[in-house]
Amino acid sequence: MSNFKVELKKVVDDSYEIEIGYELEQKLIDDLKAGLVGKISKFVVVTDSNVKELYADKIYKMLEEAGYKTDLISFPAGELSKTRATKEYVEDTMLAKGYRRDCCIIAVGGGVVTDLAGFVAGTYGRGIPFINYATTLLAAADASVGGKTAVDTPLATNLIGLFNQPQKVYLDIATWKTLPARQLSSGMAETIKHACLAEKGVFFDFLEENMEGLLALNPALCEHMAEQNCSIKYHVVMKDERESGLREVLNLGHTVGRAIETVSDYRLLHGEAVSIGLVAQLHLACRLGYVTKEQADRVTALLERAKLPVQIPDYIDREALVRKLYTDKKVKNGQLRFVVQKGIGDIVEFEGGSFATPVTEETAREIIMEMR
Repeated sequence: MSNFKVELKKVVDDSYEIEIGYELEQKLIDDLKAGLVGKISKFVVVTDSNVKELYADKIYKMLEEAGYKTDLISFPAGELSKTRATKEYVEDTMLAKGYRRDCCIIAVGGGVVTDLAGFVAGTYGRGIPFINYATTLLAAADASVGGKTAVDTPLATNLIGLFNQPQKVYLDIATWKTLPARQLSSGMAETIKHACLAEKGVFFDFLEENMEGLLALNPALCEHMAEQNCSIKYHVVMKDERESGLREVLNLGHTVGRAIETVSDYRLLHGEAVSIGLVAQLHLACRLGYVTKEQADRVTALLERAKLPVQIPDYIDREALVRKLYTDKKVKNGQLRFVVQKGIGDIVEFEGGSFATPVTEETAREIIMEMR
């Protein structure tokens, strides 16, 4: 009998730059020419049916004009496309067009596009580089920072995926002008979530003072908001890239949020579902004594000013929603766990360094029944 140990210790630098600005398409091309992804000269633009004509076609043509081999792959817009079947479609299309390991994916779109394209890049040829060109506030606030990539399943969202960091992220604020008002508000939910868990309330105060200007896309306000979103998420991800502890705080509002998103059959946008989840979390935080009623009212009022829902719609089956809570990734040993904010701008760290606390099904049910 023999034993052979395979030593594979290594240090990997997954650092990347996030560029925030306006009309960054030419900057993307210039960066590629300057060696952003080395000597790669083959690019696949992955996008959705909404973003294709707005921005992806332009980037595709600019790549062609710069002399690169390139193809564009588009799929129907919306969360319902964030599936293994769509991932397979993108992969099979790339294979049919002759792309192998010597290529790079450029994801142009919102969170669905960046999540799915990043997942494809992580598995295609056992891993190829990718770049995110984010065109929504939701992607700027959440999906483009941190390296989480995934697809949804009929059971729940984001259950199959991997951590995969991009080569660079471009947050093009100019693209927000073509967002429907509902999509802009949806992105604001993740922004308010960040303000609830960090910066000791400073960012929250900024949002309170400037919500209408932000929704009107005031350039200076939007740039500051984008920078703060990136900074808050970065300082969490930097300490816990693989979600072994601290990174759980970014799930604030998501236990109920992800469940209601699925139970609504995606009639609710992600941010709308997270908004409702944040309010459910506030009910719990008040019960546990970590948030006052006045503080909870402030958060709820800000969500409403952002034109986000704060109650569970009547068409949602409440018992189905309670059952769906058990698909949350924070569930351990069959027990529900919630991340809880502390006042405004902080998060509760529980005993043993945990950032989520067990909650009984009955307590969760009572909160859900209260939100009518």
